[in-house]
Amino acid sequence: MTATAPITQDVMTIPRKAPEGLMPNLIGMTREQLRAALVAQGTPEKQAKMREGQLWQWLYHWGVRDFAAMTNLAKEYRAMLAEKFVIRLPEIVTKQVSADGTRKYLLRIDGGHEVEAVYIPEEGRGTLCISSQVGCTLTCSFCHTGTQKLVRNLTVAEIVGQVMIARDDLQEWNIPGETKREDRLISNVVLMGMGEPLYNFDNVRDAMQIVMDNEGISLSRRRITLSTSGVVPEIARTADEIGCLLAISFHATTDAVRDQLVPINKKWNIEALLAVLRDYPRLSNSERITFEYVMLKGVNDSDDDARRLVKLIKGIPAKINLIPFNEWPGAPYQRSDWARIEAFSDIIFKAGYASPIRTPRGEDIMAACGQLKSATERGRKSAKAIAAETERG
Repeated sequence: MTATAPITQDVMTIPRKAPEGLMPNLIGMTREQLRAALVAQGTPEKQAKMREGQLWQWLYHWGVRDFAAMTNLAKEYRAMLAEKFVIRLPEIVTKQVSADGTRKYLLRIDGGHEVEAVYIPEEGRGTLCISSQVGCTLTCSFCHTGTQKLVRNLTVAEIVGQVMIARDDLQEWNIPGETKREDRLISNVVLMGMGEPLYNFDNVRDAMQIVMDNEGISLSRRRITLSTSGVVPEIARTADEIGCLLAISFHATTDAVRDQLVPINKKWNIEALLAVLRDYPRLSNSERITFEYVMLKGVNDSDDDARRLVKLIKGIPAKINLIPFNEWPGAPYQRSDWARIEAFSDIIFKAGYASPIRTPRGEDIMAACGQLKSATERGRKSAKAIAAETERG
């Protein structure tokens, strides 16, 4: 297979100057980068691997942020670390808790930008939905997050930091001297928040490698799902370099409709997308691909759409998540009637595919799919500006 260059966009290729005097952040460094940073500060090469392992465990297994508490390191070494490095996570601006237990975190990152992460508790599991970009560039017409301009990619530290902050809030870290915890409140991580993960491939890959590392947070690759709108050249790289489960924001069964709902389809159409997806389960050793399908009244929810969907994905190990549209002020679409969603699901199920209907979660705090950051941004705008946006629709 011919290697392809990483998919980037102009706004992402401009290097950002770090604030003057800012010490290197240990969070987000890969193991190799951490080791090199320690050597650069005088750690002997023969000791560097051991020191790297010790620090890694303190950061990602115990969740410790204070160098002074890292008691298996010499006092002088801890002092050097405190002088040369920082352990820095995004800052929690607000935390909202829904009536159904969903938690939404508004996080401030470098530059004063803000992103959101959402924790969704369920019976026997808990899913953390994290963001990969500030804003989004894809302008999917049904998604309120997509109405916000792309600002920049998140760094590795900012992606991993979302997981660490949620673990802080849920008090999920292991405690030094106590038996390792077997219960996992965060049992799954999904890259389904703000942004297109495959337009920030390298940072997402490195962040997920940290999350999957067995000596740290230790989430299995089968517990991580990356959702993409269909950046075709990067899907094979995802299989090879991350190996996580894959979800596709599909949402339509004809190019004409998908061009409107998911404009990236104009670059890589349904045929091109499905061609690369047929190889993904084999390349990544994944069991199946999830197709996400938002149900829009009178747009993509007919029996004919359901039958076309079954034909399109024939031969691909898959399940289809049907997502009732989460409406937002000024949205150009309506949620399909429940009876219509169930009829659509029944056709898919009878064709041999799992077709669960996703229960909307966190709607009362604008934490549902496609709503992230919306309430925050709208809260800062005048009523006149909101009315104008709604009128333009």
